[in-house]
Amino acid sequence: MDSAENSAYTEATAAYPFAPLLPGWRCDFSSDPRSGQARHPQDSSAAVASPWSLAGHASAILFGRIGHALSCVFLPSVCVLCDSPLPEISSSPVCRACWLEIPPPREHTCTRCGEDLFTPEAASGGQVLCRACRLASPAFLRAVSFGEYDGSLRRAIHALKFERITALTSELGARLATAISQMAPQVDETTPSELLIVPVPLHRARQAERGFNQARNLAIEAIRVLHQSHPEWRLELSPSSLMRQRATESQSGLTPRQRRQNLRGAFFVSDTQAIKDRHILLIDDIFTTGATVRACSKILMDAGAASVRVATLARAQLRFPARIPNPQENKATNTDGRAQRQPSKSASIQ
Repeated sequence: MDSAENSAYTEATAAYPFAPLLPGWRCDFSSDPRSGQARHPQDSSAAVASPWSLAGHASAILFGRIGHALSCVFLPSVCVLCDSPLPEISSSPVCRACWLEIPPPREHTCTRCGEDLFTPEAASGGQVLCRACRLASPAFLRAVSFGEYDGSLRRAIHALKFERITALTSELGARLATAISQMAPQVDETTPSELLIVPVPLHRARQAERGFNQARNLAIEAIRVLHQSHPEWRLELSPSSLMRQRATESQSGLTPRQRRQNLRGAFFVSDTQAIKDRHILLIDDIFTTGATVRACSKILMDAGAASVRVATLARAQLRFPARIPNPQENKATNTDGRAQRQPSKSASIQ
């Protein structure tokens, strides 16, 4: 998915007056250095014959970013999420409609991890936990997210991670800051006035392949926004305190149990003194089953952290509530006397 062919480019359409004069041209939002070749027309024969091609390529070389910005003015692009023409010049290749269509967080959720409980009991106040958090309490105190991992938000995250459209980082980072602000001391009295921001790390091989760690970049943007909106909140970035020492299989497509096994022994704290007695805010792009943030939180707490909280851009949710077991199933126990985990809920166990 990280190949050059998958770099995201947006094409000028007939909706713009210049499009008929410059067929095949497109404005490039990708940060992949290999994507520079996309400033040529898509048809190689047209590239040889067209003086516009030579002029466009020369301007990019001579003027760098200025030339590229001018080309975007004369060759307007389309939204990378819905292909609608962008009506105005913007640093982000996503239309306003797509940003507004991001699914908001669910309402009746677990107060610890944010999983949808599909019941209004969660709105009554107090601690209401999902089955996973009741069976195995996570090391983190609370997890928040900006929106549901679906629709426009899912496509935007994929565009950032897999198509390297890093122009999305600023907009997505601002939305991550909105999620983090739910835990601001003015809103949540239990939140300390000083937090150490720790992004979930990538293995060095994965980061070299992708070119960046999206969690780190999102954290930087979120801190920048929060420094303006909450200047009294002391937020310090620590991008290398938590490291990934083992390359792991992609979590996509794995069951919750496979995800936990896949991450076993993957993380370690490189500087225990930086973590010791500090309140940590762990940052990642997606909270799916919670296996990654659970593993990272445990490592941080074992290293001496005072507490761990989690903030992610998106939170995956079940589309339908799990089957409600009957009382006889609830009484079933294992040989060691612990409650037996029901297979019907296994898809949502973190």
